[in-house]
Amino acid sequence: MKGLYAIVDTKLLAARKTDPIAYARALLEVRPAALQLRAKDLPARAILALLRVLGPMCRTAGVPLVANDRADLAALAGCEIVHIGQEDLPFELVNRIAPQLGVGISTHNPEQLARALAWRPRYVAYGPVFETVSKSNPDPVVGLAGLREAAGMASAAGIPLVAIGGITLARASELKPYANACAVIADLYLPDFTLKDVTERARAFHVALGGEPRTIEARP
Repeated sequence: MKGLYAIVDTKLLAARKTDPIAYARALLEVRPAALQLRAKDLPARAILALLRVLGPMCRTAGVPLVANDRADLAALAGCEIVHIGQEDLPFELVNRIAPQLGVGISTHNPEQLARALAWRPRYVAYGPVFETVSKSNPDPVVGLAGLREAAGMASAAGIPLVAIGGITLARASELKPYANACAVIADLYLPDFTLKDVTERARAFHVALGGEPRTIEARP
């Protein structure tokens, strides 16, 4: 896992009147490190329907599809990974009910990170590195110093580290030495952007964070 961890946030997209599938397609053009569906505003049936459409798209692009929070829906849709937070189903239970799923875990302090690393997940996320507007009650900012400490712990455990929280293209180069990938929501889709702009922004993020600048070949 290296580069841009792109998040399709349905609440943001609804506010911009943007179709989440079209948005995901724009992101997948650059084949990011992962694509997560974050749909906290939708009922389970709608989330499952989106995941089932996104799954084949991600497999064609060679990009892992991540479902946020819902291990049950991730398993039903055939996702590669489920991402869980500190208040979601615990890792042991997710692993018991859906052992085929890779698991990513959000952590916000060294104690949470150490506990998560002991479970040997697919990756750990750490932050918020900077102030974020994507959560109504964010955890305390860890800053670059906190991310540096987390990077040392994750590297020693051999687990990829994803930086989260308030990440912008202007600051991507600061994070590259410490994070394998960076999760981005708001700064991928600025208010005046077209979907073509989203693709170019995603490409710039992916390259700045050390990802391979790949594109999906056009079909004849």
